[in-house]
Amino acid sequence: MPPSLPRRGAVLSLVQAGGKGSRMDVLTRERAKPALPYGGVHRLIDFALSGLAHADLADVWVSLEYQVTSIDDYLSGGRPWSLDRNRGGFRRIVPQTGTGPATESGFAHGNGDLLLRISADIEAFGARTLVVCSADHVFNMDLAPVVEEHVSAGRTATVLTSEVSKKDASDNVVVLAGRDGVVTGVEHKPSRPSSGTVATEIFLYDTEALLTTLQDLRRELAGSDDGDSGIGDFGEHLLPRLVDGGRVVAVPLTGYWRDVGQPGLYLQSHRDLLRGKVDVFDHPGRPVISHWPDRPAARVRASADCRDSVLSPGADVGGTVVGSVLGPGVVVEKGAQVHDSVLMEDCVVRAGAVVRTTVLDERCEVLPRAVVGAEPSRRVAHDDDVTLVGRGSSVGDRVPAGGRLEPGSS
Repeated sequence: MPPSLPRRGAVLSLVQAGGKGSRMDVLTRERAKPALPYGGVHRLIDFALSGLAHADLADVWVSLEYQVTSIDDYLSGGRPWSLDRNRGGFRRIVPQTGTGPATESGFAHGNGDLLLRISADIEAFGARTLVVCSADHVFNMDLAPVVEEHVSAGRTATVLTSEVSKKDASDNVVVLAGRDGVVTGVEHKPSRPSSGTVATEIFLYDTEALLTTLQDLRRELAGSDDGDSGIGDFGEHLLPRLVDGGRVVAVPLTGYWRDVGQPGLYLQSHRDLLRGKVDVFDHPGRPVISHWPDRPAARVRASADCRDSVLSPGADVGGTVVGSVLGPGVVVEKGAQVHDSVLMEDCVVRAGAVVRTTVLDERCEVLPRAVVGAEPSRRVAHDDDVTLVGRGSSVGDRVPAGGRLEPGSS
């Protein structure tokens, strides 16, 4: 093991949390996708920020673009992750105009393009190494040894990978590598993937090589009138160019990993959690840190039938809850039923109502005798099995499986 390297100023971390999250439909109409709850009391962005904090990476930037106010309060200037410092630490990156060429200001056209847009800031910071994480994946890996090995080996880039089915691989970036881990090729969301090894959107870059490559790509690809550099997502041009021009190594991510950016994947990951397949909360030395809600303990009343479920602080259960995750302050009244569902903060399910295979956003109320969702016929959750109810809705009728209610519906 190489000696520990100084990280303050030597390594810069960037959490990309600016995507619109359109595939999550009504759940991201009024919030940034990284602010979505997971496991009751956590948010998706917790996993990236916790991993960086436990690796003792002192300088962490979070890029925000869509529905910024929905996540600002939660981030609290990096305080929950001990990133609030007088020098360095947490920095919030938002789109700007008038900062340079059109391809380096405004909203990004992909996570690779985003790196170009903030390239001047990255260069000015002067770190030798840049760590980049997505903010909508569930994982908990010790990143410190990966950083040490990347720096000591002098790599152009390190890509953390995970194994998925070939069906799931078609929605991701497939990474082809030899036995020594050296990446030989990249397939961007292929219809027929060559393998199930996919990029987890956790990267380590040699900063100088990255910035040079971004500028080269901008010169080659730019040509639109809307300021789009043409770089797009990392798997389209950036990673393939780095593979062609330098030493890029794939490192398997240990433990559970899942992209939860689609309704079916989001519910399925919560099913995994209840079945004991998610190990991200099993590491006392590197807990998943969150901005913890100030709520009293959960209560299960004498009338309740509560099985195989997770209850957050402030939850109050008097009815039937099976295979579900209840967020802070959720109330399930006596005579109500909740099955195979995720209920976010302050939802209320009234007596006589039934909720199945559904995600209820915050502050929803399911009125007596309403039926939301239905039992799916497939073992693995699909998007069209999962009913989504937008924030602040009041449901008094039947909502079919796969139904979508916009925020504030009644």
